[in-house]
Amino acid sequence: MIKKPLMALRDVVALPGVTAYIEVAKAETVSAMEAAMNDDQMVFTVAKKDAENSDVNMDNLFEVGIVAKVKQIARMPDKYVRVVLEGGKRAHLLALETVDAGYIMATVQVDEDEEDVWDNVQILSNHGEPTKQLKRVAMIRQIKQLFREYAERQGKMGQQLQDIVSESIDLDQIIYMITANLPIHYHLKQSIIEHDQIEDRFTELMIVLERELGILRLQGEITEMVKQQVEDNQKDYYLREQIKAIHKELGEDDAESEADKFERKLEKLKAPAKVKKKIKEEIGRYKRISSNNSESAVIRGYLETLLAMPWKKASQDNTDVEHAKEILDADHYGLEKVKERILEYLAVKKLNKEGTGTILCLVGPPGTGKTSIAKSVAKALGRKYVRICLGGVRDEAELRGHRRTYVGAMPGRVITAVKNAKVKNPLILFDEIDKMVSDGRGDPAAALLEILDPEQNKHFSDHYLELPFDLSKAFFICTANGTDTISRPLLDRMEVIELPGYTENEKFHIAKEHLWAKQLKQNGITRSQLTITDKALRTMILRYTREAGVRGLERKIASVCRKAAKAVAQADEGTKTKLRISDRNIKEYLGKPVYKPNAANEKPEVGIVRGLAWTSVGGETLEIEVVALNGTGKLELTGKLGDVMKESARIALTYVRFLVQDEVDEDYFEKHDIHIHVPEGATPKDGPSAGITMTTAIYSAVTGKPVRADIAMTGEVTLRGRVLPIGGLKEKLLAAKQAGIKEVLVPKENSRDVERWKRRF
Repeated sequence: MIKKPLMALRDVVALPGVTAYIEVAKAETVSAMEAAMNDDQMVFTVAKKDAENSDVNMDNLFEVGIVAKVKQIARMPDKYVRVVLEGGKRAHLLALETVDAGYIMATVQVDEDEEDVWDNVQILSNHGEPTKQLKRVAMIRQIKQLFREYAERQGKMGQQLQDIVSESIDLDQIIYMITANLPIHYHLKQSIIEHDQIEDRFTELMIVLERELGILRLQGEITEMVKQQVEDNQKDYYLREQIKAIHKELGEDDAESEADKFERKLEKLKAPAKVKKKIKEEIGRYKRISSNNSESAVIRGYLETLLAMPWKKASQDNTDVEHAKEILDADHYGLEKVKERILEYLAVKKLNKEGTGTILCLVGPPGTGKTSIAKSVAKALGRKYVRICLGGVRDEAELRGHRRTYVGAMPGRVITAVKNAKVKNPLILFDEIDKMVSDGRGDPAAALLEILDPEQNKHFSDHYLELPFDLSKAFFICTANGTDTISRPLLDRMEVIELPGYTENEKFHIAKEHLWAKQLKQNGITRSQLTITDKALRTMILRYTREAGVRGLERKIASVCRKAAKAVAQADEGTKTKLRISDRNIKEYLGKPVYKPNAANEKPEVGIVRGLAWTSVGGETLEIEVVALNGTGKLELTGKLGDVMKESARIALTYVRFLVQDEVDEDYFEKHDIHIHVPEGATPKDGPSAGITMTTAIYSAVTGKPVRADIAMTGEVTLRGRVLPIGGLKEKLLAAKQAGIKEVLVPKENSRDVERWKRRF
């Protein structure tokens, strides 16, 4: 244990056997150096843990330092003192004390030397096992080899240092020499000398060397990659310039650059001056940017989009009303209201070519021909037809486009549709507008407000284009299965035309005049090879399908045609196959009937009344059964009824109690339970038109009066007995006719609808 003047080092670690050149300016450190020079020239050097902290205490000093010899002190002009130190032995710091001379004295414990000389010693012990010296030989060879590789890759190690390391046989000296010359943080160097055992110092240095060598390898790979890329770019540039020079010498005109092509297209483009100015600016930017720059591809795509847009190009409308009527009648049977509205639009367009008109929204069940009507309208007008399906769209950027700052940005669907149509006035069909989704990414329905508003879409701004585009000349038609999920502001901008579904007679004519010929052609069968009777078609409609549209009916016809095609293909060559499908053999093609007609009851019964309901696939009849039995005055409801029908049942019971006050005992309803059941209990039922049916059934059950079996009714009843008007009358009347009902009771306020539809039945 000895006491020596303290020299606290900042960002530096002194190492045994290594000469260090250090500049100091702190007065107490200079005093310590001078005290050492006046004594035995020995000081204790130790590094600070926090180099930025000026405090010198046990907490801010590492435990292990070096007892070093002060070889020389030289005062510099800028108040600095340069000290030359020669590293001695490792020592552990035990205590600190400040002396009167103004410097700090350190009490340290000096480590004993480890024997490391291995030449002229016995390599193997008497038992033939490797000795400590042999292990040291292996360690020295390993660290020399690793340092040699590091020095070769690093390229900045002096040859003198490499020679010293290569010739040394002292492992500790090698460790300290390498550590002193590594460009690593002083904390890492301190971690090496902290270890008391030489094997631990060796291991720590090997880890540091391996890490530094790995970094050098990665740096080399990165440098090589960058170098190769630069060489490739220079090569590409050189080759392109050569190609340009060759084309120029040959006088070939088609060797123009992309920028030149854009400028040539700009000269021919018919667009507003603002648009042309923007395109010209972008072409200038494109010329100034290198083709290897990633932004070059972005600008090129933007220019291609702007130049492909039909800014002023429009198709000529065919406003011949008679021609349009012929096309609509040829493509569709029925749908008079839709056809009438389309012809009105054409008539207005013929008289006022600058008019914008309204946006039509065709609402109806699946398979009623909404999409095909839009195609026929485009055909009648002579306009380009584009379809945009909005089902499942939840991001408004799909309609408005993405800003060009995003990777992979592109125009919205509307602008893309106009670009593909190549005219500014196409017929755009927004299909399934009721199936858009609003969530955190935006509300596409709100984006449609601008697109479908004739007063706003004159200057529609797509985020990608960044230029206003006139959509007022486009003809928009929307389709939906219902209006419940369409936002009110959006619905307010559209004229709703309902397609309620087809009657049996309409389905028959559609199948006979359109679907049958279409499926024969698609399946490669001629009319002479396969025929079908009218009765078989009606059976197919009534017994094999139940829908408002004709999509399922077309699938059944296709199934029949495929089976016929199989029979024709399997027939012997040269044999003429003639197949005829009738009501008798239709089961051979379609199997057993899927649906049974919901026939009316054979005789009047008490408490059973047939009602009419509307569903998304057409009308339906349903029986309501009521039983009054002894009990405690409870009302029992079964049949999986919805809240609306449950309320209708309670209202009906209250009204019946009011009606039969003079016909039954006063305590009749306190002593009887009323059970109302709607068959097919697994099917959910709800709606506001079963009130009168329930009222009649309850009245019949309470009074014991039977209800006619050939009658059906529909309508909601109020607490005072008024019957409210209903919707879906066409589907309900159709269902009643299929069930064999001879008379239907409907609310008086629906008399106008009755006059409208009774001609169709």
